[in-house]
Amino acid sequence: MGRFHRHDDATAHTHDHGDHSGYSTGSQRIDVLEAILAENDLRAAANRETFERHGVRTLNLMSSPGAGKTTLLQAALDGLAGEFSVGVVEGDIATDLDAAKLGGRGAQISLLNTSNGFGGECHLDAPMVSCALQGLDLAALDLVIIENVGNLVCPAEFDVGEHAKAMVYSITEGDDKPLKYPVMFRAVDLVLLNKIDLVPYLDADIATYVSRVREVNDAATILPISARTGAGMDAWFQWLRRFTLATT
Repeated sequence: MGRFHRHDDATAHTHDHGDHSGYSTGSQRIDVLEAILAENDLRAAANRETFERHGVRTLNLMSSPGAGKTTLLQAALDGLAGEFSVGVVEGDIATDLDAAKLGGRGAQISLLNTSNGFGGECHLDAPMVSCALQGLDLAALDLVIIENVGNLVCPAEFDVGEHAKAMVYSITEGDDKPLKYPVMFRAVDLVLLNKIDLVPYLDADIATYVSRVREVNDAATILPISARTGAGMDAWFQWLRRFTLATT
């Protein structure tokens, strides 16, 4: 049986997974969906209790593929080196390529490939994160960053026990994405508007990107940044410092 998700239209669907008979929104599937989400929420609460028991703050970092999550995470590990002990849950469908990029920066890394026993899922859920936490010494950490699977839909739908959600939104994706994928943009506390160094080449307007985010989320912090040039990166590091030191 495939994994079920609820999206904006409050319907359920499956991703692939062998059943090509079409989509259904019948009551039986809705019941299964509710059961899956209820189980996820129970595990998320357990994850959160585990983090709080160890005094660890946890950030769920999401984006579409190629927006720059791993590059910004590399920069964060370098920028916070010596200040905090950081652990990373590295979520990917396959390979250890991103985990390898984060190596050698002083962080504990726990790799979770969703193709390895989790059906190749397009997101991380709370049970997966619970498994990945076994690869981290939480007692030694101040901050855990969960790098979710690259996807603008499903990751935002699952509470994994984090204290906050953040996303990387690349200028190259176009300014319409908050309107086309409102669940993701609505769910986050922080939007890192990345690759602003490309604005002159794309005839893009940062103010338009910001206003589109504000149409669906009027409370999130929005930080225009460039991982390549370093523009705005101090603001990203300062946000992480405040988040890590927060007690509520």
